[in-house]
Amino acid sequence: MRAKGMTYDTGFVRNGHSAREPFDPEVVQRELAIIRDDLHCTAIHLIGGDPARLEQAAGWAADLGLEVWFSPYPLDLTTDEILALFTDCAERAERLRETGADVVFVTGVELSIMNKGFLPGNDVQERLDGLFVDPKGKFAEVSKRLNTFLDTAVREVRARFHGKVTYASIQFEQVDWTRFDFVTVELIRSAEVAHVFREGVRTLVAQGKPVAITGFGTATWRGSGDVAPRSMEIVEYDKETGHPLRIDGQYERDETGQATYLRELLEIFDDEGVDSAFVFLFALYDYPHRPNPEDDLDLASFGLVKVLENGAGYQGLNWEPKEAFAAVAEHFSG
Repeated sequence: MRAKGMTYDTGFVRNGHSAREPFDPEVVQRELAIIRDDLHCTAIHLIGGDPARLEQAAGWAADLGLEVWFSPYPLDLTTDEILALFTDCAERAERLRETGADVVFVTGVELSIMNKGFLPGNDVQERLDGLFVDPKGKFAEVSKRLNTFLDTAVREVRARFHGKVTYASIQFEQVDWTRFDFVTVELIRSAEVAHVFREGVRTLVAQGKPVAITGFGTATWRGSGDVAPRSMEIVEYDKETGHPLRIDGQYERDETGQATYLRELLEIFDDEGVDSAFVFLFALYDYPHRPNPEDDLDLASFGLVKVLENGAGYQGLNWEPKEAFAAVAEHFSG
C-alpha cells in the first residue's frame, strides 16, 4: 500500500458534548509520534466533530511528515449543520495544505446513517432498524438523497480546499465517485461476507480510481470478528447522555483474535492493490479497560490500545498496547 494509515479520534461530538475530554496537546502530539514511529504509519485519518481540534491535530501530524486525511465526522446533525461544519473545516484544511502539507479532505463518514435528513429516525439505531425493513426499496432512495447532498457539499468544499477530496462511504450508499479523487469505503469483514470479501476488494480496485479503506477493525471479545460491523453492540449506554456504562453480558477477552483479524485484512488489502488503508482505530478514550469484565468497556473497543482509568502505562501515557498494536506495527514495517 502507498499509505499505511491509522484513524485517530480527536473527539466525537454529539449534542455539543465531546466524547474525548480532556484534549491534551502534549498527549496528542506524543501519540501522533508513536503512531508514526512505533506503528510505522505514513498517514493519519483524523476524525472528530470539533474543527479547532482537527486543525490542531492536523498541524502536529503534518509536522511529523504524515499524510493528513482531514475528516470532520458529523453526528446527528441536519444537512445545513453538516455543510457549516464542512465549509469551516475545508478552510482550515486549505490553510494547512498551503504550508506544503500533504492533505486529503474527507467530506464526511457514513452520513446517511449517522445524521438526519437521509433516513427516518432520531438516532443511528432507529435509522438502521428502519433501513433494513425492505432495504432494497430504500437503498436507491437513500443514495439519491445522499448524492444530491454530496453534489452541494463537494462544490462548497472544493471552493475552499484545493487538494484531493473523498468521502468515506458505506457500500449500500451507491456513491457517484466521479466527483472524488479516491474511492473510499468503510469495509469491515464479517463471517457472512468472508467468502466474498477478497473478491469485493478486488472489484473496488478494478474500477481504476485509487481505493482507500477506512473503518475496518473489530472489538476485543472472542467471536467479535464474526460480527465485526456490530461488535460494539455489547454495551449499555446512559439513556440521557449516551455515554457507555457497562458490558451487557459475559464475554471472553480475545486480544489475539483482534490482532489476527487486522493482520488478515491488511494482507488482503496489500495483495489486491489498495492504495491506502486506515486501521480503525488507535484508541477509544471513553471505553476504558477495567478489571471487572462486566465493566470492561475495552472489550467493545476497536482500539489498538486499552485505555486505563488509573495509573500510567506505555511511555507514561494512560494506555497499554494490545496484541493488535504489535500486529499492525509488524505489518506496516514490512
